[in-house]
Amino acid sequence: MLQEALDFKTESDVLYALMREMDEAAFDAPTQFKGWTLNNVLEHLHMWNWAANESYVDEDNFAAWLSEAMTAIGQSSMRAYEADWNGGVKGRDLLEKWHDFYSDMAARFVEIDPKKRLKWAGPDMSARSSISARLMETWAHGQEVFDQLGAVRDNKDTIRSIAVLGTNTFGWTYATRGETPPGPMPFVKLTAPSGDVWEFGAASDDERIEGAAADFCQVVTQVRNIADTDLTVTGAVATDWMSKAQCFAGAPETPPPPGTRFTK
Repeated sequence: MLQEALDFKTESDVLYALMREMDEAAFDAPTQFKGWTLNNVLEHLHMWNWAANESYVDEDNFAAWLSEAMTAIGQSSMRAYEADWNGGVKGRDLLEKWHDFYSDMAARFVEIDPKKRLKWAGPDMSARSSISARLMETWAHGQEVFDQLGAVRDNKDTIRSIAVLGTNTFGWTYATRGETPPGPMPFVKLTAPSGDVWEFGAASDDERIEGAAADFCQVVTQVRNIADTDLTVTGAVATDWMSKAQCFAGAPETPPPPGTRFTK
């Protein structure tokens, strides 16, 4: 049983429970994340959930779709393509479409071999990494929904996969910028929502990041600036990493400026 698939389902359910109480008009309200609307969030999550699932159930069809999608995105934009791919479905209809699909997808991934290699837009990845990435995106893009609706998220230990991804992508943060890490990954010591302590890397007093796991996850997914968290950062390498940490694929992105992402 793949625990990350269960965690993906849990985090998706939390977001669904929040959004199903919304008025229809609220789906078109722009958020603090690049002006995305909540419809944009659902379009994005649903299409890439479908893509991750398709890479498992029909690898050849996924490859054909990806080639077509990358061409279309290059000719227009990611947002335009995602809206078109979703057939113009919006609001509560889109919410239910996303909900029904992720529920089936999670049940399918629970039974998969965690080490099975799956195709993706970048390098192949394991099934465990694939569903962990979907968990991370759901949680990260869910933050703009929580912020927009003035709701405070009650995090659970289901975010552990995001913390793992955040530390595993220390090198990626620099690689995507064409840079070399200024040193080994700092020691990361996090307090989980349950109170458990999660540690990553070699213990060090000189280079370390310590604090709430949720704060760390917010920084590596770039939904908060490091200055807007209570993380304690010690050392030049740790400081540099936290200033631009990026656990997601794609071109380098700049974290939000201090004070620009918050719960309304």
